[in-house]
Amino acid sequence: MSYTVTPDSIIGDILDTDMDTAPYFFEIGMHCLGCPASRGESIADACAVHGTDVNALVAKLNEHFANKN
Repeated sequence: MSYTVTPDSIIGDILDTDMDTAPYFFEIGMHCLGCPASRGESIADACAVHGTDVNALVAKLNEHFANKN
């Protein structure tokens, strides 16, 4: 699957593309993925709020999409 995630990517768009990405968000403490705020929030904003490394999450998500057939 050809999909590239950046720090500016919107969480809701990523989940709409592949719900199998949800565990990556759960791992870093983003448990309310269905709430309106998180659905419209960028990865960078969410990581800032949760005190996590945006680049690490982006790398994991891009690896996930690169391995999707």
